[in-house]
Amino acid sequence: VQLVESGGGLVQAGGSLRLSCAASGSISSISGMAWYRQAPEEQRELVASLTTGGVTNYAESVKGRFTISRGNARNMLYLQMANLKPEDAAVYYCNAHTWNGRAWENYWGQGTQVTVSS
Repeated sequence: VQLVESGGGLVQAGGSLRLSCAASGSISSISGMAWYRQAPEEQRELVASLTTGGVTNYAESVKGRFTISRGNARNMLYLQMANLKPEDAAVYYCNAHTWNGRAWENYWGQGTQVTVSS
């Protein structure tokens, strides 16, 4: 599975951005997808996740502001971000995980930078 993110950029506090993640390869093997983020000198953290069954999960800090969704073509993952705050600034990574019959495998994109000015 290969993942390519896009849509990051510079936005003022209170603004919105939509991140996109294009998946290719063994898409049918994907069990779930997620967005993570990592700020400088911080650990990578889960922002939002989405199972193939449509169950979503959000970090408390983004609930009510971010929405994760998957495109009709199933190879696209989106993160709609609204009311952005300076603390949302980070590199955002797309994640997909698959089950190979014995263990979970994780795949990552290269990341897209989100900068929020106050």
